[in-house]
Amino acid sequence: MEILEVKGLTKSFGGVMAVAGVDLHVREGDIHSIIGPNGAGKSTLFNLLSGYHPSDGGEVFFKGRDITGFSPQKRVKMGMGRSFQVTNIFPKLTVFENIQAVILYTRGKGLTLFSDARRLGREDTEKILAMVGLEDKLGEPAGILAAGDRKRLELGIVLATRPDLLLLDEPTCGMSPVETSNTIELIRKIAKERSLTVLFTEHKMDMVFSIASRITVLNFGTIIAAGEPDKIRGNDKVKQIYFGDDRCSLK
Repeated sequence: MEILEVKGLTKSFGGVMAVAGVDLHVREGDIHSIIGPNGAGKSTLFNLLSGYHPSDGGEVFFKGRDITGFSPQKRVKMGMGRSFQVTNIFPKLTVFENIQAVILYTRGKGLTLFSDARRLGREDTEKILAMVGLEDKLGEPAGILAAGDRKRLELGIVLATRPDLLLLDEPTCGMSPVETSNTIELIRKIAKERSLTVLFTEHKMDMVFSIASRITVLNFGTIIAAGEPDKIRGNDKVKQIYFGDDRCSLK
Protein backbone atom coordinates (compact mmCIF):
# COMPACT_ATOMS: atom_id res chain seq x y z
CA MET A 1 0.00 0.00 0.00
CA GLU A 2 1.30 3.46 -0.92
CA ILE A 3 1.29 6.09 1.81
CA LEU A 4 2.55 8.84 -0.54
CA GLU A 5 1.91 9.27 -4.26
CA VAL A 6 3.16 12.15 -6.39
CA LYS A 7 1.96 12.80 -9.93
CA GLY A 8 3.64 15.19 -12.34
CA LEU A 9 4.95 17.57 -9.68
CA THR A 10 6.65 20.70 -11.05
CA LYS A 11 8.28 23.82 -9.60
CA SER A 12 10.39 26.54 -11.21
CA PHE A 13 12.24 29.56 -9.83
CA GLY A 14 12.95 32.47 -12.16
CA GLY A 15 12.60 30.30 -15.24
CA VAL A 16 14.80 27.51 -13.84
CA MET A 17 12.93 24.21 -13.52
CA ALA A 18 13.85 22.81 -10.08
CA VAL A 19 11.35 19.92 -10.13
CA ALA A 20 10.28 18.76 -13.57
CA GLY A 21 7.24 16.48 -13.65
CA VAL A 22 8.21 14.14 -10.82
CA ASP A 23 6.22 10.95 -10.24
CA LEU A 24 6.99 9.28 -6.92
CA HIS A 25 5.52 6.31 -5.08
CA VAL A 26 6.40 5.61 -1.44
CA ARG A 27 5.17 2.36 0.03
CA GLU A 28 3.94 2.18 3.59
CA GLY A 29 6.63 0.86 5.95
CA ASP A 30 9.55 1.46 3.58
CA ILE A 31 12.74 3.39 4.29
CA HIS A 32 12.95 5.20 0.97
CA SER A 33 15.86 7.42 -0.08
CA ILE A 34 16.02 10.21 -2.65
CA ILE A 35 19.54 10.81 -3.90
CA GLY A 36 21.14 13.07 -6.46
CA PRO A 37 23.98 15.58 -6.83
CA ASN A 38 23.85 19.12 -5.47
CA GLY A 39 21.19 21.11 -7.30
CA ALA A 40 19.23 18.01 -8.32
CA GLY A 41 16.07 19.35 -6.69
CA LYS A 42 15.90 17.13 -3.60
CA SER A 43 15.22 19.86 -1.02
CA THR A 44 12.78 21.62 -3.35
CA LEU A 45 10.90 18.35 -3.75
CA PHE A 46 10.75 17.99 0.03
CA ASN A 47 9.45 21.55 0.34
CA LEU A 48 6.68 20.69 -2.12
CA LEU A 49 5.80 17.45 -0.35
CA SER A 50 5.60 19.15 3.06
CA GLY A 51 3.75 22.23 1.80
CA TYR A 52 6.46 24.83 2.40
CA HIS A 53 6.42 25.75 -1.29
CA PRO A 54 3.32 25.69 -3.52
CA SER A 55 3.78 23.61 -6.66
CA ASP A 56 3.34 24.97 -10.18
CA GLY A 57 1.64 21.79 -11.27
CA GLY A 58 0.97 18.18 -10.35
CA GLU A 59 -0.64 16.47 -7.39
CA VAL A 60 0.39 15.05 -4.02
CA PHE A 61 -1.63 12.29 -2.37
CA PHE A 62 -1.08 11.27 1.27
CA LYS A 63 -2.92 8.26 2.67
CA GLY A 64 -5.03 8.33 -0.48
CA ARG A 65 -6.13 11.95 -0.03
CA ASP A 66 -5.23 14.84 -2.33
CA ILE A 67 -3.21 17.26 -0.16
CA THR A 68 -1.74 19.36 -2.96
CA GLY A 69 -3.08 22.66 -1.60
CA PHE A 70 -2.76 21.85 2.10
CA SER A 71 -0.67 24.00 4.45
CA PRO A 72 2.36 22.52 6.28
CA GLN A 73 0.37 22.60 9.54
CA LYS A 74 -2.49 20.60 8.05
CA ARG A 75 -0.08 18.03 6.65
CA VAL A 76 1.53 17.65 10.09
CA LYS A 77 -1.89 17.04 11.64
CA MET A 78 -2.51 14.33 9.05
CA GLY A 79 0.70 12.56 10.08
CA MET A 80 3.50 14.00 7.94
CA GLY A 81 6.62 15.07 9.88
CA ARG A 82 9.61 16.90 8.40
CA SER A 83 13.18 17.73 9.42
CA PHE A 84 15.49 20.16 7.61
CA GLN A 85 19.10 20.32 6.37
CA VAL A 86 19.69 23.27 8.70
CA THR A 87 18.62 22.09 12.13
CA ASN A 88 15.34 23.66 13.23
CA ILE A 89 15.11 23.76 17.04
CA PHE A 90 14.32 26.25 19.83
CA PRO A 91 17.85 27.21 20.97
CA LYS A 92 16.84 29.17 24.10
CA LEU A 93 14.71 26.34 25.51
CA THR A 94 16.14 23.29 27.23
CA VAL A 95 16.25 19.96 25.44
CA PHE A 96 13.31 18.80 27.55
CA GLU A 97 11.28 21.95 26.84
CA ASN A 98 11.84 21.60 23.08
CA ILE A 99 10.08 18.25 23.05
CA GLN A 100 7.51 19.15 25.69
CA ALA A 101 6.39 22.30 23.83
CA VAL A 102 5.66 20.34 20.65
CA ILE A 103 3.83 17.60 22.55
CA LEU A 104 1.59 20.12 24.29
CA TYR A 105 0.87 21.97 21.05
CA THR A 106 0.05 18.86 19.02
CA ARG A 107 -2.13 17.44 21.82
CA GLY A 108 -4.03 20.72 22.14
CA LYS A 109 -2.94 21.26 25.72
CA GLY A 110 -1.81 24.47 27.36
CA LEU A 111 -1.01 26.03 30.69
CA THR A 112 -3.68 27.23 33.11
CA LEU A 113 -3.49 28.98 36.48
CA PHE A 114 -3.65 25.57 38.14
CA SER A 115 -1.28 23.59 35.91
CA ASP A 116 2.28 22.63 36.64
CA ALA A 117 4.30 23.17 33.48
CA ARG A 118 6.92 20.65 34.63
CA ARG A 119 4.40 17.81 34.69
CA LEU A 120 2.47 18.39 31.46
CA GLY A 121 3.46 15.81 28.86
CA ARG A 122 6.44 14.73 30.97
CA GLU A 123 6.10 11.00 30.42
CA ASP A 124 5.79 11.31 26.64
CA THR A 125 8.67 13.79 26.56
CA GLU A 126 10.95 11.47 28.51
CA LYS A 127 10.08 8.55 26.24
CA ILE A 128 11.05 10.51 23.14
CA LEU A 129 14.28 11.79 24.69
CA ALA A 130 15.22 8.22 25.61
CA MET A 131 14.38 7.07 22.10
CA VAL A 132 16.75 9.60 20.49
CA GLY A 133 19.43 9.17 23.14
CA LEU A 134 19.20 12.58 24.81
CA GLU A 135 17.82 11.60 28.21
CA ASP A 136 21.05 12.66 29.90
CA LYS A 137 20.90 16.16 28.35
CA LEU A 138 17.30 17.09 29.10
CA GLY A 139 18.21 20.15 31.22
CA GLU A 140 20.76 21.60 28.81
CA PRO A 141 19.93 24.64 26.63
CA ALA A 142 19.37 23.34 23.11
CA GLY A 143 21.54 26.07 21.63
CA ILE A 144 24.76 24.67 23.13
CA LEU A 145 24.34 21.11 21.86
CA ALA A 146 26.87 19.59 19.50
CA ALA A 147 25.79 19.24 15.86
CA GLY A 148 24.96 15.55 16.16
CA ASP A 149 22.86 16.08 19.28
CA ARG A 150 21.04 18.98 17.61
CA LYS A 151 20.07 16.63 14.79
CA ARG A 152 18.86 14.08 17.34
CA LEU A 153 16.81 16.74 19.08
CA GLU A 154 15.22 17.81 15.82
CA LEU A 155 14.33 14.19 15.13
CA GLY A 156 12.74 14.06 18.60
CA ILE A 157 10.75 17.20 17.83
CA VAL A 158 9.42 15.62 14.64
CA LEU A 159 8.55 12.41 16.49
CA ALA A 160 6.61 14.48 19.03
CA THR A 161 4.12 15.33 16.26
CA ARG A 162 3.29 11.59 16.03
CA PRO A 163 3.98 11.19 12.29
CA ASP A 164 3.16 8.22 10.08
CA LEU A 165 5.51 9.48 7.36
CA LEU A 166 8.87 10.91 8.37
CA LEU A 167 10.60 13.23 5.87
CA LEU A 168 14.28 13.66 6.75
CA ASP A 169 16.35 16.12 4.70
CA GLU A 170 19.99 15.00 4.98
CA PRO A 171 19.70 13.62 8.54
CA THR A 172 23.46 13.00 8.86
CA CYS A 173 24.65 16.33 7.46
CA GLY A 174 27.73 17.53 9.35
CA MET A 175 28.09 14.31 11.34
CA SER A 176 31.27 12.31 11.90
CA PRO A 177 31.42 8.69 10.66
CA VAL A 178 30.59 7.45 14.18
CA GLU A 179 27.66 9.84 14.52
CA THR A 180 26.44 8.84 11.07
CA SER A 181 26.55 5.15 11.97
CA ASN A 182 24.66 5.81 15.21
CA THR A 183 22.04 7.84 13.35
CA ILE A 184 21.52 5.05 10.82
CA GLU A 185 20.78 2.61 13.63
CA LEU A 186 18.57 5.17 15.37
CA ILE A 187 16.43 5.76 12.26
CA ARG A 188 16.14 2.02 11.64
CA LYS A 189 15.14 1.40 15.27
CA ILE A 190 12.57 4.19 15.41
CA ALA A 191 11.02 3.20 12.08
CA LYS A 192 10.56 -0.36 13.32
CA GLU A 193 9.34 0.49 16.83
CA ARG A 194 6.86 3.12 15.65
CA SER A 195 5.88 1.45 12.36
CA LEU A 196 6.93 4.56 10.45
CA THR A 197 7.51 5.13 6.78
CA VAL A 198 10.72 7.11 6.20
CA LEU A 199 11.56 9.20 3.14
CA PHE A 200 14.98 10.83 3.30
CA THR A 201 17.53 12.69 1.18
CA GLU A 202 21.22 12.05 1.68
CA HIS A 203 24.64 12.57 0.07
CA LYS A 204 26.45 9.78 1.93
CA MET A 205 26.02 6.77 -0.29
CA ASP A 206 27.28 4.27 2.28
CA MET A 207 24.50 5.46 4.59
CA VAL A 208 21.88 5.23 1.81
CA PHE A 209 22.77 1.71 0.71
CA SER A 210 22.99 0.43 4.29
CA ILE A 211 19.46 1.46 5.27
CA ALA A 212 17.22 2.16 2.26
CA SER A 213 14.82 -0.48 1.00
CA ARG A 214 14.13 1.61 -2.11
CA ILE A 215 16.03 4.45 -3.82
CA THR A 216 14.91 7.19 -6.22
CA VAL A 217 17.57 9.14 -8.13
CA LEU A 218 16.92 12.76 -9.03
CA ASN A 219 18.97 14.87 -11.47
CA PHE A 220 18.10 18.35 -12.74
CA GLY A 221 14.63 17.97 -11.24
CA THR A 222 13.89 14.72 -13.09
CA ILE A 223 13.81 11.14 -11.83
CA ILE A 224 16.33 9.10 -13.83
CA ALA A 225 16.13 5.82 -11.89
CA ALA A 226 14.11 4.16 -9.13
CA GLY A 227 14.18 0.76 -7.52
CA GLU A 228 15.86 -1.45 -4.97
CA PRO A 229 19.48 -0.68 -3.95
CA ASP A 230 21.11 -3.39 -6.11
CA LYS A 231 19.29 -2.10 -9.18
CA ILE A 232 20.41 1.48 -8.52
CA ARG A 233 24.00 0.43 -7.77
CA GLY A 234 24.34 -1.11 -11.22
CA ASN A 235 22.55 1.65 -13.16
CA ASP A 236 24.88 3.25 -15.77
CA LYS A 237 23.14 6.66 -15.65
CA VAL A 238 23.52 6.80 -11.88
CA LYS A 239 27.20 5.84 -12.09
CA GLN A 240 27.76 8.59 -14.64
CA ILE A 241 26.19 11.24 -12.39
CA TYR A 242 28.38 10.28 -9.43
CA PHE A 243 31.57 9.53 -11.34
CA GLY A 244 34.52 11.35 -9.80
CA ASP A 245 32.68 12.42 -6.61
CA ASP A 246 34.42 10.62 -3.75
CA ARG A 247 31.73 11.64 -1.26
CA CYS A 248 29.11 9.87 -3.25
CA SER A 249 30.81 6.72 -4.51
CA LEU A 250 28.32 3.90 -4.91
CA LYS A 251 29.47 1.48 -2.24
